[in-house]
Amino acid sequence: MSTKRILTIQDVSCYGQCSLTVALPILSAMGIETAIIPSAILSTHTGGFTGYTFRDLTEDLPAISAHWKKEGIAFDAFYTGYIGSKKQLDYIKDIVSANAKKDSLFIVDPVMADNGKLYYGFDEEFAMEMARFVKGANVILPNLTEASFLLKEPYVGEDYDKEYIEKLVRRLSALSEGDVVLTGVSFSPNKLGVAAYSKKKDAVHYYFEKRVEGSFHGTGDVYASIFSGGLMRGLSLEEAADLAVDFTVQAIAETLSDRKEHWYGVKFEKAIPYLVKRLS
Repeated sequence: MSTKRILTIQDVSCYGQCSLTVALPILSAMGIETAIIPSAILSTHTGGFTGYTFRDLTEDLPAISAHWKKEGIAFDAFYTGYIGSKKQLDYIKDIVSANAKKDSLFIVDPVMADNGKLYYGFDEEFAMEMARFVKGANVILPNLTEASFLLKEPYVGEDYDKEYIEKLVRRLSALSEGDVVLTGVSFSPNKLGVAAYSKKKDAVHYYFEKRVEGSFHGTGDVYASIFSGGLMRGLSLEEAADLAVDFTVQAIAETLSDRKEHWYGVKFEKAIPYLVKRLS
């Protein structure tokens, strides 16, 4: 039986546990053959570091895809994370079209905002382009802020109920034409989790774990990587969403005792034995 092959496209932060330095080891640990295209190379991630270096690799993307097409290389799934420019979004759509198999999955984590604000370097025009980019994705994984920007509506913060969430995920599904996993959902102070909407079932599945106070860099990338690997291993949308929550919580737990020194990410590597056990 052939090994499933996924291509993930996002930046490389050489130091700091996020983006490709998270996605590649996690997907590999899940038994998925993982190819990468780095959209940019940074000396560190941008969350808390200053003076970092940045090299844009936008113009390398078409040549990589063309070479793969010449070699007959194709992928069972595509998973995108942090994408740095509108031009890259266009190139990535071309890559998905050129290097896909017949029933390839397209999974988009529309990384661009959190806590009611766009990340540094992004603007509302980019958000509009991202809304166009997600069209045709099998699954999108926005947080609540990203969902607001995708739909061009005000960010409501924590002032929402189940009715709001369920309308939101259905509107996101109409935008993308696929399934939706909305992250950072909470209906009580001590619980945090996700709302997974299946377009086929027209049903919303919720899954929560105990909330850990504070902000942890890279957990969105950890979540999206586990979720993508879960789908590749044949888990359902709901099963993959739940596993990704559990692993992310485990990775945070491994970090808590050293949080002051290890502020730049979570120790997901120490949680990989837990992942392997869950998968077996």
